[in-house]
Amino acid sequence: MPVYSMTGYASATAGAGAPPEAGTNTEGQSARQTGAASASVTVELRSVNGRFLDLNFRLPDEFRSLEPALRDLLASSLRRGKVELRMATRSEADVAWPTPQPDQLNRLGRLENTVQSWLPKAQGLSVHEVLQWCKGGTLTERLDEVALDAARQAIAGLAEARAREGERLVAVLMERVKRLRELAAQVEPLVPAVVQRQQQKFLERWVEALESTGAAQTIARETLQERALNEAAAYAIRIDVAEELARLRAHLDEIARLLNAGGEVGKRLDFLIQELLREANTLGSKSSTLELTNISVEMKVLIEQLREQVQNLE
Repeated sequence: MPVYSMTGYASATAGAGAPPEAGTNTEGQSARQTGAASASVTVELRSVNGRFLDLNFRLPDEFRSLEPALRDLLASSLRRGKVELRMATRSEADVAWPTPQPDQLNRLGRLENTVQSWLPKAQGLSVHEVLQWCKGGTLTERLDEVALDAARQAIAGLAEARAREGERLVAVLMERVKRLRELAAQVEPLVPAVVQRQQQKFLERWVEALESTGAAQTIARETLQERALNEAAAYAIRIDVAEELARLRAHLDEIARLLNAGGEVGKRLDFLIQELLREANTLGSKSSTLELTNISVEMKVLIEQLREQVQNLE
């Protein structure tokens, strides 16, 4: 199952009585268009990241009644993201004069007679006015299903665009995960040497403190040695980062598993990123050498890059 990005663009045009044709345009975008028709509806969809599914519609007045149906179509296909749907119509009447139909002319004649019976001084309709009225004839009833068909095509195109963008984001995220694993592998052999070195420094300072206070002359040597070793062991436990590394690896394994499994992983990945950052911060706070500090800083940079990219996943 693919991982979907919340960023994408798609457009589709459907015409009344025209055979469908489909295609794809620029990278990350999808376009679908039917063959030539006397009337057509174009739907554009734009999507950006968002915590929830936020739908916005820009519809012509004659298609306002379709908003609930369009909302249902989008909600059934998308889970998160801020989505804007734009709809526009085009017909031959927009660019050419129509041929008046008998029923239209009869209706105009009746309306003109009614008006002139009440307003005798009213002027009659000119040819231009008649053609303008015929040109503006209602198409909404005939184009409702065409508009919904264009919306379905645009939604399918948006899903394809979001899947392609999601595939690219997964590749970027997996590279960051790989680098974090490499850094964790670099830390592991450093830990025993760091702990031993810090223990030795602690024992040296312990002896210096005892000598400066004169406690070495009043307390048995064996007792001092035992107390020093206990304190050194406790200190070593405090600076040991083995547990943090183990948890960090576990989080990285889970992130890789979710990315490979696909589906709606954005929120779960966001939680795991927070846990990764917590482990990296703990590693940095326990760092007692420049090498560990540098690795911790690089980990935080990579984790922040992961967090920024995860915000775009559904």
